[in-house]
Amino acid sequence: MQSVKRELLAALAGELEKLAPGAGDKAAFESPKQAAHGDLACTAAMQLAKTLKTNPRALGEQLKAALEATPAFGRWVDAIELAGPGFLNIRLKPAAKQQVVREVLQEQARYGSQPDRGEKMMVEFVSANPTGPLHVGHGRQAALGDAICHLFETQGWRVHREFYYNDAGVQIETLANSVQLRARGLKPGDAGWPEAAYNGDYIQDIAADFLAKKTVQADDRSFTASGDVEDLEGIRQFAVAYLRHEQDKDLQAFRLKFDEYYLESSLYSSGRVAATVQRLIDAGKTYEQDGALWLRTTEYGDDKDRVMRKSDGGYTYFVPDVAYHITKWERGYARAINIQGTDHHGTIARVRAGLQAAGVGIPQGYPDYVLHTMVRVVRGGEEVKISKRAGSYVTLRDLIEWTSADAVRFFLLSRKPDTEYTFDVDLAVQKNNENPVYYVQYAHARICSVLQAWGGDAATLGSVDLGPLDTPAAQALMLQLAKYPDMLTAAAADFAPHDVTFYLRELAAAYHSYYDAERILVDDEPVKLARLALIAATAQVLQNGLSVLGVSAPTKM
Repeated sequence: MQSVKRELLAALAGELEKLAPGAGDKAAFESPKQAAHGDLACTAAMQLAKTLKTNPRALGEQLKAALEATPAFGRWVDAIELAGPGFLNIRLKPAAKQQVVREVLQEQARYGSQPDRGEKMMVEFVSANPTGPLHVGHGRQAALGDAICHLFETQGWRVHREFYYNDAGVQIETLANSVQLRARGLKPGDAGWPEAAYNGDYIQDIAADFLAKKTVQADDRSFTASGDVEDLEGIRQFAVAYLRHEQDKDLQAFRLKFDEYYLESSLYSSGRVAATVQRLIDAGKTYEQDGALWLRTTEYGDDKDRVMRKSDGGYTYFVPDVAYHITKWERGYARAINIQGTDHHGTIARVRAGLQAAGVGIPQGYPDYVLHTMVRVVRGGEEVKISKRAGSYVTLRDLIEWTSADAVRFFLLSRKPDTEYTFDVDLAVQKNNENPVYYVQYAHARICSVLQAWGGDAATLGSVDLGPLDTPAAQALMLQLAKYPDMLTAAAADFAPHDVTFYLRELAAAYHSYYDAERILVDDEPVKLARLALIAATAQVLQNGLSVLGVSAPTKM
């Protein structure tokens, strides 16, 4: 139906241009708020009436008559109705709605996707320092980041997935000391065990493997242990590699792979942090006060100026962030999106201020941020807070093992990122309509079972006569299929993969209603083939949408 909408939109633009030069650029259709009002709506008459100083309803009558005389509206539109102060409600012919079936079966996995824009985008997410297993908050970030990557890929962007972390600093020092203490035979609760040390069982596992002189291989590093309990630097490097490998296993279980891992420490060793600070000084955007170096972030909308270099000579944490984002821009990423927890909200203004003050040509509002809240996990009606593996929190791998990667992804994407979410483990394993991922996947599997029972060649369905698809149930399902491309575009623009979950549930519901209303494998061959084509198109769109979420589309349940 996209081709039909393009034809109708071109006709509308032509008639609006005749009424007022330049008005054709604003031609658009809306979805009626009530299905009974039609398939498309147009409010152009009301928008133009003020400019043309005329009655909007009279202008609506004029536009209606003009559109009815165009070949496109004559071919695809059954009726145009004038309503209220000048609304045009448009009812499409069955043939117009049937076009979506052909489009889906022809484009298949590409249905809903836009052509290559030739532009690069970076999405940075998870970015967990290697101090322990990934927790469920990282899981929400992983699901969000990957789904947003998929969404923008459907819009023609060339998307780069990046994981940014630090292999030095206080947290890593604590990690190394914790492993060293375990290697010496101490454990949590013993005299001499620091309060700040990491207590999870994984610390003992790292210590045992270090003493055994094992080699660990992560996606971005490897290290062989010396086995010397006094080798604190060796313990640090081994622990970082060990936990990066553990994170890799978590991400593999989640079916997620990054294109690049970027080290915060490299910003210092390469001189990028120092160069960024000097650039800001040379631009006249800094000043000295109380022995510290300050950035004039208030000139860029921040509520107060921020310290860049403390009196002890160390940099505050937003300085390497500014240097890092300059590298993103210099690497050719015209757009950058950061997926982070809501606790990072305070850094947004100062990072953007630093990028503007640096004067390197980065546009205002760079980068975009998507902030998410943490996740509560409930099992057996009670909140789960402790994991034996991590010691103090539920890990992503716990959640996957209790349910499935599909359930974790779909559930964590089913709400707006900035809203609180409770993950119900018991619901995630149920096989009924209350479980949203099961409900959607079951619709796909149900279609596959019908196609298998038919036993024909699905590739031939793209050319069958779709004329029999003229019933209300069939037309309702086709209209739902036709919403998919615009839904994807809007979801990408709003960083809203939850909209994809809502759409898939609606599409699954529309299919189940259609299946209950009409038998598919009837004796009438043309009717049977038309209905098979419709459900094959539905299966394809379900698969496409699930793919955006990183969720599988099973053929059996």
